[in-house]
Amino acid sequence: MIALAFDLVAIGILFSLFVTVLLVLGIVTFGLTWYLIPPLFPAIALFYNGLSISGPRMATPGMRAMDLEMRHLDGRPVSFLIAAAHAVLFYLSWSFLTPLILLVSLLSGEKRCLHDIVAGVIVTRRA
Repeated sequence: MIALAFDLVAIGILFSLFVTVLLVLGIVTFGLTWYLIPPLFPAIALFYNGLSISGPRMATPGMRAMDLEMRHLDGRPVSFLIAAAHAVLFYLSWSFLTPLILLVSLLSGEKRCLHDIVAGVIVTRRA
């Protein structure tokens, strides 16, 4: 949960920077760029997770701070598409299925969350 909080703060900072730029550009474009603001947070979160998890460290900055990494079940590194799909599944489960869906990890024998099971990944401590 601490890794998630760290990553949400980082995504929020990136979002604030982009919104500032879009607000300034909105003055020049008579408000047309302001229509880009609503989908901006999910887009930033998608690329933040996809690029950082599929990178060489196989973890978001929050996951690295907590000494975690994400891999496929067979140990391979996760691709950008799987990492981005995992992020979408996580945010959808958090938004629509309530945070109670995270209790699946307490009942699962492998201690994996539902979005990890669907994406076919496992989050482990770094070796």
